[in-house]
Amino acid sequence: MPSDVFSVAAVRRALVIKLRHHGDVLLASPVISTLHRLAPGCEIDALVYSDTAPMLALHPQVAQLHVIDRQWKKQGIWRQLIAEGQLLAQLRARHYDLVIHLSIHKRGAWLTRLLSPRWSVAPHLNRRGKEGFWARSFTHFYPGQSHPDRHTVESNLDSLRALGLAPTTTDKRVILVPGTPAEARIDALMAAHSLISGKFIHIHPTSRWLFKCWPAERVAELCQLLSSKGWPIVLTAAPDAQEMAMIQTILASQALRSALHSKSLIDLSGQLSLKELAALTSRAKLFVGVDSAPMHIAAAMGTPTVAIFGPSGDREWGPWQVAQRIVTSTNHVCRPCGRAGCNDSKISECLTTLPVAKVMAACEDLL
Repeated sequence: MPSDVFSVAAVRRALVIKLRHHGDVLLASPVISTLHRLAPGCEIDALVYSDTAPMLALHPQVAQLHVIDRQWKKQGIWRQLIAEGQLLAQLRARHYDLVIHLSIHKRGAWLTRLLSPRWSVAPHLNRRGKEGFWARSFTHFYPGQSHPDRHTVESNLDSLRALGLAPTTTDKRVILVPGTPAEARIDALMAAHSLISGKFIHIHPTSRWLFKCWPAERVAELCQLLSSKGWPIVLTAAPDAQEMAMIQTILASQALRSALHSKSLIDLSGQLSLKELAALTSRAKLFVGVDSAPMHIAAAMGTPTVAIFGPSGDREWGPWQVAQRIVTSTNHVCRPCGRAGCNDSKISECLTTLPVAKVMAACEDLL
């Protein structure tokens, strides 16, 4: 695409595209904050998948939130074409001066071509046979995830650095707004379970990728240890069959008998929306979880976080700008490998061998 010298003063309307998972979308919010500070008169829209929309919904600096429903493709070709056409019409009506594409999803390249903004920025793409199409789709490029020791937030902000825009520390804060309905629901649940803000521990041990999860029996042991020290525990998980099965395994553990008997463990798994999860974790004294969206949500809400990492990179994906302890295995020099378990087996030895005492020590440090 033709390019000219970028001028932030000339940007009246911008679109930020992040077609990834929940945590990825949440960690893109500092891009919106930075652009808003440097172009205060600019309206900033975002385009995400519909299931990840709660990560940016109610964001004070997002003018319009557009969504792509992954279910469109399952509704038949004509319904999909109608939905896609309606979305394109909505986006075209906004007349964007700038498009910021924060992934290598090819849909972002097609949309940028169809929207014809004056400026557009995306990660470099190094895929044989596709570089030409990609290179002609945008006016500016940034390295993307250039180094495993660099946090994803900083990599996202490189999109603005490529335009000559410099973020500040304040810009880099991740913003998530639970909203009044979510706050009210959590207030009611806390009252029903006699929970007091700042006086309980929130544990979310699951992930859609089970190879990122610490074994259920060790989660149960940790819950029992924390409960024995007088801390009420709130367990959560997504309403996903695999995640709920893991919660049931935890609750069935012999290690948890006394905690369940004393009613110091409250199971809210499968019962909360993402906004409600944020409202809950904002009231916790401590959050304990694995590399997953709830861990990023806890950090965004300012809750001290113990994050258990296995094959994924903690420097790249760790809790952002919050009091934290990252717990990893020191006996596996192969981590982080970025694979779906050892040799893609779905079982991660760096997690199955991680002792309870190490995670408990991290909890005690923050408590």
